[in-house]
Amino acid sequence: MCNKKAKKAKVAKIAIVGGGVAGASTALYFGQLGVNISLFEQESSLVSGPPFCHLHAGGNLYREISDTQCITLLKQSIDFLRFYPYIVDYRPTVIVLPKEDKYRPQDLLPRLKLLKKEYELLIKKDSKNQVLGKSQNYYKIYDKAQIEYLKAQSPKKLPQSCDEWMIPVAQNIDLDKVQFPLIMVQEYGLNLFRLASGIALSLEKLASVTLHTQTLVHDITQEQHTKRWNVSYTKDKQKHTESFDYLINAGGFRSGKIDDMLGTPCKTMVEFKAAYISRCTHYNELRIPEIIFHGERGTPKGMGQFTPYPHGYFQLHGMTKDITLYEDGLVANTALSCQPQLGQDFMEKIENSWSKEETKERTNAAIKHLSQFIPSFTTARVGSKPLFGAQQIPGDDPTLRVAEVSFPKERYARCEIVKVSSVLDMIDSIAKEFITLHYISSSSLGQRIFSPHIQIDSHTLSENAKSIAIARDYPSELACRTTPSH
Repeated sequence: MCNKKAKKAKVAKIAIVGGGVAGASTALYFGQLGVNISLFEQESSLVSGPPFCHLHAGGNLYREISDTQCITLLKQSIDFLRFYPYIVDYRPTVIVLPKEDKYRPQDLLPRLKLLKKEYELLIKKDSKNQVLGKSQNYYKIYDKAQIEYLKAQSPKKLPQSCDEWMIPVAQNIDLDKVQFPLIMVQEYGLNLFRLASGIALSLEKLASVTLHTQTLVHDITQEQHTKRWNVSYTKDKQKHTESFDYLINAGGFRSGKIDDMLGTPCKTMVEFKAAYISRCTHYNELRIPEIIFHGERGTPKGMGQFTPYPHGYFQLHGMTKDITLYEDGLVANTALSCQPQLGQDFMEKIENSWSKEETKERTNAAIKHLSQFIPSFTTARVGSKPLFGAQQIPGDDPTLRVAEVSFPKERYARCEIVKVSSVLDMIDSIAKEFITLHYISSSSLGQRIFSPHIQIDSHTLSENAKSIAIARDYPSELACRTTPSH
């Protein structure tokens, strides 16, 4: 059906510069509709940008954002899970407020009730939207008596219920340092390496997509009369130029370089992001939820994030200047250039490597930060180099979490996602442009499920994901999936 519709549309050539989540997902989506896509990525594999580890389904980790943004994130997360079901880590998230925090757990309840209602409405609209468990289980509150009861229970090898997931939390956090109630939310994890694997395997199946990895785009110009784009690039030390009908800038934190080539207006920021990998043998055989300890960003008491992987590996964030946040790590563009300029030390990390000294220093700081609430975690050690990268934030609001795409020039789209789950709303906006230009049919708008993409052999995907992790110098365990227990 898709191929038949594509034949009726104009035959158009689309260039996508950047193979991160935005660019690769756009190539996959339109490639499966039969659109002629060329995807340019300077790295050797796709989806190698800043780290992500969970959906942000409802934005419960961000107290500072609006209810409107939270509702948008919930809907986008559901769409993302439906499109990429194989990258989900099926474990909930526990939200904890330290006693020192100026807020109270009860302050979170109005938003949680709102999101639960919105989730119910989305399921009523389409039963396939039930991807975060049953709506009545979207969140659960635990008072101190309940936690003390669970603390005395035996951990389950394969947790089946909220209570069973909460047992290791009750047994391992310092209950004297936290406020009650604790809150469990059906906020699932996302696996970066499985996404990179699945997209690559899917694109290999599509004759309509040409993938150029290890390719540097060094010039782009637009023909005045035809409005076609001439893209000049270097691959295998050979220079090439191709002409395209439409240009999609998915360059991530390097998007400003393309805007500079085109002379388009811009207002954007770039933030360096890092998460730290540790291993604690105490947790080798233990299934545990993600745990978020709320705190004031940028202070020594900033939010702590404890994200589990198999065999005792954890991804850690600490929203302090000694851990995840960096001095001068957030920069804006200038009047002279659309490209915000990160300092040389950040670019050295991105383009080359981390020093062992800084890896050890910041990972140990993250371990110490989380250990103040999880005493058993003091035995953790460095697990690998950090997950890291730089992220663009459109505009001038560093707290922005919901953004998709802009169209600053004719036949030109600039991808502006902040959270990976925003990518399908971004694609829908581009699809509307393509419909207007007669590149695709109107019935293609809003499509979410594509059989060739979904039907990837699970073993092949998993082994390829492990290979990608190892090739990037990370433990293969970071590519393993936490399977559903319900």
